[in-house]
Amino acid sequence: MNQTTHPPAPLSLNCKGRLLDISRPVVMGILNTTPDSFFDGGRYTGIDTALAQAESMLSEGAAILDVGGASSRPGAVEISEKEELERVVPVIGAIMRRFPDAVVSVDTWRAAVAAAAVAAGASIVNDISAGRLDARLYATTAGLGVPYILMHMQGAPGTMQQNPQYDDVVTEVLDFFIREVEKLRALGVTDIVLDPGFGFGKTVEHNFRLLKNLHVFGNVTGLPVLAGISRKSMICKVLKVNPDKALNGTTALHMVALQQGARILRAHDVREATEVIRLWEQLEVV
Repeated sequence: MNQTTHPPAPLSLNCKGRLLDISRPVVMGILNTTPDSFFDGGRYTGIDTALAQAESMLSEGAAILDVGGASSRPGAVEISEKEELERVVPVIGAIMRRFPDAVVSVDTWRAAVAAAAVAAGASIVNDISAGRLDARLYATTAGLGVPYILMHMQGAPGTMQQNPQYDDVVTEVLDFFIREVEKLRALGVTDIVLDPGFGFGKTVEHNFRLLKNLHVFGNVTGLPVLAGISRKSMICKVLKVNPDKALNGTTALHMVALQQGARILRAHDVREATEVIRLWEQLEVV
């Protein structure tokens, strides 16, 4: 494991010429246009419902809207590229027409979907696969000139929770980040955010070990870190609740993520996540 410590993480992301300030932590609101996501599947599959949710999240303080059209929950069935395009591109276009100042990320592992989404107004690519599911994605993102969210996943969505194993999950995820960031830099991707991939090929113990050591990734790489823990199984399994009862657990772990250096909280519940940030900031100034 490379122990070199880099300068503090950048304070902004260049989103197609607009600087997104991340000098203080921000919330990324989850907007799934899928019928089968683990928590909110089917709620926002139409333009009108998606716009209403986008407006709600922006009013509650979301700095980024993360639009995804293909579920990546454990065991999810892969949809076609055509179907994913049909789910996300019209929604992104409608959001940008209604809210032209919004920062939208597209949650996809497909290069063609990333390109079409950015053409429609998205300005961040959020990829669960680190380019492993579409070899063109790194180069496409470099050509688009937008920030890239690099996530670690062991295996693929359909099988990733079948007995995931690590010798040392923190070291292995860090080494993965170091390797992939070097590839992205070589292609010309300048703004990179790290996501350790909670729940993507990890046991509950792996997830909590990563959360407890989240600071390592930013300290070693000098890059901002995203925490995507909202209503996930690492909460539900410990508390023995369903995702619809996991808000309190999410809020508790969001505070831990902030104390560990997270700059972006990816959340279903924007108001609650924003309140956690405000409380964390108060704690930091006393």
